Amino acid sequence: MGILNVTPDSFSGDGVYRDTGRAVELAERMVQDGADIIDIGGESTRPGAGPVTAEEEIKRTSPVIKKLSRRIKAIISIDTAKSEVARRALENGASVVNDITSTNADSEIINVIREFDAKVVMMHMKGTPLTMQNNPIYGNLIQEIKDNLKNSIEKAISVGIKRENIIVDPGIGFGKTVEHNLEILNRLSEFKELCFPILIGPSRKSFIGKLTGVGPDERQFGTAASVAIAVKNGADIVRVHDVKEMRQVVIIADAITRNGERQ
Repeated sequence: MGILNVTPDSFSGDGVYRDTGRAVELAERMVQDGADIIDIGGESTRPGAGPVTAEEEIKRTSPVIKKLSRRIKAIISIDTAKSEVARRALENGASVVNDITSTNADSEIINVIREFDAKVVMMHMKGTPLTMQNNPIYGNLIQEIKDNLKNSIEKAISVGIKRENIIVDPGIGFGKTVEHNLEILNRLSEFKELCFPILIGPSRKSFIGKLTGVGPDERQFGTAASVAIAVKNGADIVRVHDVKEMRQVVIIADAITRNGERQ
């Protein structure tokens, strides 16, 4: 999954703001580099980020989705927690809703997902982007994340979302300390118990910077290490900025893992 931020305040500095042509070019390049999914976001979810209106989010994302849906064969995902934004994106050619709130912020978004028979990424987040990094504390990190995801999944299925349309994401960096993020990556295989595909998004995250002392645009190697471990421990989808480089990491990590399983 390649990340396409059409925002002015992306944490990684890669936001393409009000330049539809450039955004489309970047997405096409990611597809050429091996992206199977393009995840388009019109609202920054970096720690401390404030909310954006649905109207503004639609203004940022819809032109890009419209053009891309006619020009690429890769799956288009909308990164949003708002039902109006999800609806417009799905109408324009997206087929996945990547919701950092696990559909809990806007109760109507589940109905939109069901109506379009779209896939949905249920992600765990403690708090909101504005507050999530204010000393997050867990009693049992992995179990609490699993329980939270189970509740969201059960709610979605109860209103008609198909099981085969659900993907889970433990939420690296969303209400997690460095130690929490490391534990999630190390114990990622335990999320297989949920019996849904696992998405993981460590790309350029702050825990890499805190461990290495480098800025977002220098975290490629730290991201590569995280992606390799994630694949080894059961990730089915990796959400990344550097598609070409991370595709190589995925291919090798997956080959090593499958070879080990055969033995």
